[in-house]
Amino acid sequence: MSPDDQEEESPLPEDLAAEHEADPNAPAEEDDDAAVVEHEVVEHEKEGEELAEFDLEAQIEEFRASLEEEPDNCIHHYNLAEALEELGEREEARAEYERALECDTEQAFHAIIHYGVGNLIFHQLLSGIQSVVVKSSIGLHSAHKPGDSIVEVYEEDYTVPIEHFKKAMEFLPQLKADDELVDYISKEAPGQLANMYYKWGSDLIDKSRQIAHYGDEIKDVQKALKLIKKTLEIDPSHSQANLMAKYAKKMLAEGWKSFDEYGFEAKNIEGLG
Repeated sequence: MSPDDQEEESPLPEDLAAEHEADPNAPAEEDDDAAVVEHEVVEHEKEGEELAEFDLEAQIEEFRASLEEEPDNCIHHYNLAEALEELGEREEARAEYERALECDTEQAFHAIIHYGVGNLIFHQLLSGIQSVVVKSSIGLHSAHKPGDSIVEVYEEDYTVPIEHFKKAMEFLPQLKADDELVDYISKEAPGQLANMYYKWGSDLIDKSRQIAHYGDEIKDVQKALKLIKKTLEIDPSHSQANLMAKYAKKMLAEGWKSFDEYGFEAKNIEGLG
């Protein structure tokens, strides 16, 4: 968002709003030692002790060459997918992840591949129109600019990565990797699953506060509360979800205001009492 974007003040009490500003959707830090495949970003020291990233494009060419020799090798496809994703080529990366799943006929690496696909879609979600919702829901206030409004929160954008994180957990016992990687996936997959439920719920709440005319505000917040409760079932200590659950209950009980795409108050939604 640009500094000129108009922001509506958060309706949360100051102490809750401040705590809620921490980004629950920030991806977990990658464990380089936990890689199931050869690919990693290597840094080399330069003069003056400056660091430069390894040449990803060169490594991508190496992975492509490996695939020419072994086109059905799931690890080569996974390596290429990771490298393409780091380079920002997300659509091609996703295709390679999907191809890796197809080639992994023994399902020995399904857990890490499904986790990779889930994370990729997670980041795609952040970079699309829903990113307006996601970023604003972090602090429970909406940033608006003329001509840019939230049209819809599409269910498939959330159910697809959720399914991949579930699959990562399902195939974990079959993962042929060292204990460190198994422990990594066993921790990170449930955490990302919890974040996906939270993000879906918080996006619905933001939608209910920003669209001037659609009529399902109460239903959206009720659904959001159910999704946020799923987050808390997985991670009872999820601080943002605990805050959002309290806020959603307050909205349903007392009502709230919605705003149009320019940030102006559009209408009041009556609470259920």
